[in-house]
Amino acid sequence: MSLSLTALSWFVLGIWYGIGYCPFTDWHWKVRQLLGYNDESSSYIHFLIIKIFGVNLPENWVDTATVIMFFMAFFISIHLATKKRISKIK
Repeated sequence: MSLSLTALSWFVLGIWYGIGYCPFTDWHWKVRQLLGYNDESSSYIHFLIIKIFGVNLPENWVDTATVIMFFMAFFISIHLATKKRISKIK
């Protein structure tokens, strides 16, 4: 369910706000800005990697890896849910 909501946010809201848009991330950036933080990243995952691990990878690499991992998780989730439903039918 959460992967589906993420996909809707990224690709449906993304039509108007830019692909990859998340209202929670947008809210987080606004709160940080009001608190006086000046973040050097426009990607939330990139921001987390910098803050948690102290590593500043190229942002486009992080975005690409994020999308790849998202779709892998999404398709694995669909596969497992389908497999579970099929096993219930048998």
